[in-house]
Formats: sequence, C-alpha cells, structure tokens
Amino acid sequence: MSASLIIIILYIAMLFVISSFAKRRVSKEGESYTLAGRELSTPLIACSLIGLAIGGASTIGVAEQAYGIGLAAGWYTVAWGFAAIVMGLVTAEKYRNFNVSTVPELFGKFYDEKGRFICVICQMIILIVVVSLQYIAGGSILSSLLPGVFTLKSGMVVSACVFIGITFMGGMWSAGLCNLFNVPLKYAGVILCTILAVISTGGFQNIKLNLPQNVPYFSFTQGTGIWIILSWFLIMLTQVMSMQGPVQIAFAAKDSKTAKKGFIIGGLCMIPIGFLCALIGMSAKVAFPDVSATLALPKMILSLNPVAAGITLAALWAADVSTACNLLLGASTLFSQDIYKKSINPKVDEKKYLIINKVSVIVLGVFTFVLASSMSGILKTISIGLSLCTAFTIVFLFTIFCPKLCRKSSAFYTTLVSIIVLFVWQIVPSFRIFPHVIFMEWLVCLCTFLLIAVLDRHNIFTSEQLKSIEDVV
Repeated sequence: MSASLIIIILYIAMLFVISSFAKRRVSKEGESYTLAGRELSTPLIACSLIGLAIGGASTIGVAEQAYGIGLAAGWYTVAWGFAAIVMGLVTAEKYRNFNVSTVPELFGKFYDEKGRFICVICQMIILIVVVSLQYIAGGSILSSLLPGVFTLKSGMVVSACVFIGITFMGGMWSAGLCNLFNVPLKYAGVILCTILAVISTGGFQNIKLNLPQNVPYFSFTQGTGIWIILSWFLIMLTQVMSMQGPVQIAFAAKDSKTAKKGFIIGGLCMIPIGFLCALIGMSAKVAFPDVSATLALPKMILSLNPVAAGITLAALWAADVSTACNLLLGASTLFSQDIYKKSINPKVDEKKYLIINKVSVIVLGVFTFVLASSMSGILKTISIGLSLCTAFTIVFLFTIFCPKLCRKSSAFYTTLVSIIVLFVWQIVPSFRIFPHVIFMEWLVCLCTFLLIAVLDRHNIFTSEQLKSIEDVV
C-alpha cells in the first residue's frame, strides 16, 4: 500500500473520529445541529470561515487559472479575504444580533412572502451549484494522487460520501471542529508544496525562463486584467455579506463580538494562499507543459517526495471537504427552515425538525453529486453563480443602514431583476457591456431598489420594526 493511500485513509478516519465527537455535542434541538447551538468561539468562527473559503476554487481553481495566466490568478483568494474582513468590520455583528437562522428568514421579518420565497430559491440554487463544483475538485485530487486506485468519477464518489457523512453526523459542530484540524493541515500542505515545487523546477529564475514568453506570468495584473480582478473583489464582497454559507457562520457565533473578530482574523489568514497556489500552478506549467490545466496542481504535487505529496494532496482534499460541508449544511438549513418549517409543517417539533435536517443533507448531497457530473470550469462557474447574491446584499444593506427607503416589495422585485439580468447576460451577447455580469447586476439591482422606493411611498416598517433595526445597528 502506497504512502499516499495510507495518508488519505488516516485522514478520512480522523475526520470521522472528530465528527463522532461532534455528534455528542448535538442535542435534540435543530438549532444545535444547524448553528452549533450558537456557541462557536472566535477560533471556530475563523477556522470555519477559512474552511469555507479555501476550498476547490481557491486551490485547484486558482492553480488551473495560474497555469495559463500566472500570478494574477491569486487575486481570487485575496478578494475572499478582503471581503471577509469587510464583513467583520461592517455587518457580522449585525447579522448575529438579529438572532435568526437563515438569510430568507431575516428577509421574512420585514418583507413580503414573495420576497422571502424567491430568496430561498436563489440561495439554494447558488449553494447547490457551488457544492457540486467541490465534488469535481475532490475527484480530480484523488484521481491524480492515486491514479491506480481512483478515476475522476470514483474520486468524486468518495468525496461525496465523506462530505455527506461528516455533515450528517454532527452538522455545524462537525464542520467547525473538523476545520480546527483541516485548516492547519491545508496551510502546512500548501506552504510545503510551494517550497518544494519552486525548488524542483530550478527556482524562480528558471521558472521565469521556461514559461511561455508571450504570457506575463509574473505580473500581478496583466495576466487577467484589472477589470476581472475588480469583479472578483465585487463578487466576494457581494456573496460573503449575503450568501447562506458565510452568513450562517456569523449566526452560529456565541455573540456579536465573536462574529466580528472571527471574520477579521479569518480574512487576514486567507490572503497569502491564493498566490502560493498560483506559484504551484506556474511551476506545473514548467514541469508539465502539456497536462490539463485542471490537473496542474495535483500533478505538480505528485512529482514530489511521496510522503510530502501525500500530505499536501490530503491537505488540498481537506480544503475541499471543509468547503463542501459548510455549503451542504447551508443548503440543508435553507430547506428545513424556510421551506419545510415555514411552508409545509410550521408546528414541527424539535426532534422531527432535527431528522428533517439530516435527511435533507443526504438528499441534497446526492442531488449535488449528480449535478456535478455535467459541470466544468471551476472559477468561471462559481463567479457567475455568486453574482445572484447582489440582490440580497443590496436589500440587506438598505435594511440595516437606510430602512426608510425599504418597501414591502423591494426584496422580491430586486431579486427578480437579478435573475433576469443573469439570464439575459447568458443568452444575449450584445447585453454584455461590462467585462463581467457582476457589474451589470449591481447597476440594475441598485436602480431597481431605488425605483421601487420612489414608486411605492409606503415604508414597510412599523415604528417597532424600525426600533428593532436601530437596536441591532
């Protein structure tokens, strides 16, 4: 049995040991499963956020991009870290103070039922797409690490079983405690791989000499262009402030100060990882100029010392596991809280609600695996999907900072317009007057929200609701 296979088996075993311990902390209440009883400390918040952010897109996806364009691909992860810091400074405390479980539940406190429902549907679509992409990244890691044991398909199957199993056992406690193990492992693995990859390809000077000269590999902006980099920053700021995955972590903090500190610390820790993965992708271009870009990072690591390769690829798979578990839990929480409990069985008791949460983890896990078989292009697919968060972010920011402009139908029509913009962008090339759909989303959604404020002069908030918002702020 190879050293790499042994390392992977030990890693999987450790995750299930941790999840078994996490399961003991889950009471019979649904909130204990979905939000860890709102008891996450600052280290758990920071590690959960890093675990969510540093996944397949921030490692395999960045290396895939860097294989073709160079260091500029690393800005994707920098944008994630920057957005997390802004979230910590501006909105994390406010989300925690609302004491709700989901973003649609928060919308439902103030806006009409149509606004809450369309928010649920869009949030679930986004999470399902992003979770599906984690199976692809996980499968490529395992198939590259152990080509004699895994194909891409079987690697995706094993990844799915681990993602679903860990989340099913302990919910948010599993995700949080596993990330205390995963985050140090993934950082150690990426740093080790970067050092060994650069050394094995002859150092920076040799890499520079052997890379194609027609591509500015060592430029921080020219490889992808300033507008694409700005779009990543805008996408990340948009999604981290309103997507169920990161917001649910804020909901789970033991108090508002913990949420703020956890997001700031987590964001600061994310910033270097993108450029490290970009360097590995560039090294792979030198060592394996004809390999598929998607397999660039795994192939580079596989060429290193067997033990170092096993540890590093286990670390990258850990990144994928931690991201998928958080997002799968987020999708499950949306279904159980905002569809089942809100619309199907409002009087459900806590014991049955916990069962519904666990069953939805399995069902959504299987569905996202099936969907993963038809997807490709990790960064591109994610960035397009996350642009749908624009409407949620605009609605939330106005709700917090300028509630007097909010109207009963603001959430519904702003979200509906966001969907229409994305649909038209995909099918009408002449509509693409900006370099990325996120710019069009912000322009149109912001104008829509303000137009509704002008056309409908009746503020939706009662004096008591305005007081509750002021108390949160």
